[in-house]
Amino acid sequence: MCGINGILRLDADAPPVDGVELLRTRESMLTRGPDGEGIWLSEDGRVGLAHRRLAIIDLSDAGLQPMSWQSGRYRIVFNGEVYNYRELRAELIADGVELSTQSDTEVILALYAREGVAMLPRLRGMYALALWDCDDQRLLLARDPYGIKPLYYVERGGCLRFASQVKALESAGCTGKDHDPAALVGFLLWGSVPEPLTLYRDVRSLAAGHYLIVNRGRSEPPRPHYEFGNVQPEPEVDVVAAFDESVRCHLVSDVPVAVFLSAGLDSSLIAALAQRHVDEPLTTLTLRFDEFRGTPMDEAPLAAEVARALGTRHVERAVRREEFLDLWPTAMSAMDQPSIDGFNTFVVSKAAHEQGIKVVLSGLGGDEILGSYDSFRDVPRWARWATWMRRVPVLPAAWPRLAERIKPDKPKLRGLLRYGASLPGAYFLRRSLFQPAELPALIGERLAREGLSGYDPIEDAGKFLEALSGAPNEHIDGSAARDWQAVHAMESTQYMRNQLLRDSDWASMAHSLELRVPLVDAWLRRALTGAGFEPARSRGKATVVRRAAPELPDALWRRPKSGFSIPVMRWLDEQVGIDTSPGLASRKLALKVLESFGVELELPAERHAAIA
Repeated sequence: MCGINGILRLDADAPPVDGVELLRTRESMLTRGPDGEGIWLSEDGRVGLAHRRLAIIDLSDAGLQPMSWQSGRYRIVFNGEVYNYRELRAELIADGVELSTQSDTEVILALYAREGVAMLPRLRGMYALALWDCDDQRLLLARDPYGIKPLYYVERGGCLRFASQVKALESAGCTGKDHDPAALVGFLLWGSVPEPLTLYRDVRSLAAGHYLIVNRGRSEPPRPHYEFGNVQPEPEVDVVAAFDESVRCHLVSDVPVAVFLSAGLDSSLIAALAQRHVDEPLTTLTLRFDEFRGTPMDEAPLAAEVARALGTRHVERAVRREEFLDLWPTAMSAMDQPSIDGFNTFVVSKAAHEQGIKVVLSGLGGDEILGSYDSFRDVPRWARWATWMRRVPVLPAAWPRLAERIKPDKPKLRGLLRYGASLPGAYFLRRSLFQPAELPALIGERLAREGLSGYDPIEDAGKFLEALSGAPNEHIDGSAARDWQAVHAMESTQYMRNQLLRDSDWASMAHSLELRVPLVDAWLRRALTGAGFEPARSRGKATVVRRAAPELPDALWRRPKSGFSIPVMRWLDEQVGIDTSPGLASRKLALKVLESFGVELELPAERHAAIA
């Protein structure tokens, strides 16, 4: 796990790569890689690559980057891990390729030299990479299928610059000053900035599962190497074996791997499967909060019971309000793009770092791959309701006023007939933070209009649905299986990709911690697609977890579902004046976050309380 950055001169009359700028960008990402650093500039000043290292695989100096191949023809900076690199390495050696390190980085170089971009679908893992071909004067940027690892780029002044963080590019002074109206609108609608947008007009995120080639100074449009809506399923799948294999692969490391353990099914499943594949007792880590003691929100007692049943080395870390008062400003400084989430991961990552942990497994992605969010039930139901209600004469025209009288504090209800008659529209209503009609009061008429003209949340939510086999988009056909898969696609490519994964990256890397997500894996998804996502789709997540990990204690099945929660909103109420009333907290937090990023809001502070 690392931080990468680079500069490529596109125009012949552009100045040579500035080594000082390259270093300044790299050093702004120090916490991403405190174990080492590297830099390379071409003799002609056309390209420069830089790297900060968190040593996880091949801890020797042989694993340092930028790494070269074939007498310097190819050079790479790489952030992430390739979990099947040992199998790929063995294949290369069997074909006569000579390898001199035990690193996954060298495997990527050797594969690229042999196969070009065709090698990307063969990499099982999380990655963002930049690879320079000196002979062909070609730069390749690429990102893993789910977008677990970030990569941002900007073209200005005849140069292309890229980095693992937007704030790293900002530190180099190459992001410009203008905020992107579409990104602001996207954030206020969802609570996170939807890719490929970023807060700045000039900076873009390379989309998940895409690669970008710059060939002799000419940038080509990003292309997919993994298409979320077009996955070839595996036949005759053993679902339990698929989960076990994914966890086993994610344990590949030359340093110990721990597990974040809550009282939920996802992290308990990860811990149970991981414990089977390690020689020493696994370390599990749980947070405890005094505010939750004696309440159903206290995850610590059940997590400890799970740890005892599995025989792990369990660490319980208490977090108090006083500590939060110091952590909140630090977290806001570390946050790379505006988000209303991520503080949970920031706190538990700090606790892991204090224990000397460098790699941890998380249960993130279990709700998306096993369909345990309420949205899997609510979204199709809302779409059916809205479709039926639209057929009632005069109701569509009268509905906004009627809804205002019935529930004046529920803006989503007013938008039910306008947005809710399609699965993407119903999903937007289910997940949205603010509604489009509310935006002018927040950022002004002009900015709201410009932002909405550049970003359509309904179109964005449904962008993969047409490619799903028979999945409905603009209509409801009554197929529960297809509706389920449609919600799975939207949760995975919206909420999980733009918020959960991105927040997990900045929040963990702020503490030099590599966070791995075995349930967010393209190989696992292909296997479950082949099984029709059964038995989870029809019988629920618990059925899968029981089959995969029967050693888990009975008490786990009796606990109601809850997220991995910390009393952030209660603390925020005391620290920064967030009203924690139901329905208000996240909306008010979004405004506070924007202000911390220097975004000036139209809405006066005294009117924040009116946002319902």
